[in-house]
Amino acid sequence: MTQSGIRFSIGGILYLALAFTLGAYFTFAAVQGDYGVFRQVQIRAEAETLRVERDRLYEDLLEMTNLTTRLSDRYLDIDLLDERVRDVLGYVRADEIVIR
Repeated sequence: MTQSGIRFSIGGILYLALAFTLGAYFTFAAVQGDYGVFRQVQIRAEAETLRVERDRLYEDLLEMTNLTTRLSDRYLDIDLLDERVRDVLGYVRADEIVIR
């Protein structure tokens, strides 16, 4: 008599186990690896944050450039100079009252 059941050889079982293990590893690496989907989302979010900071720093640079130009020898803004002297050095005219 012959057996009616299916017999798996050890080599076939090892082959299936190896294929499953490699598939699981590559799937994990594609999702959570160094170049995986989650890392790409994280990199995009970080890039957007850095773009916002870059734009803010550029606006600060433009403001400082404007103030520097207005206080330069070529173009001296007396009102700005007066404002900066009062702010930095704490000067007050005799006819002014300071409220803090």
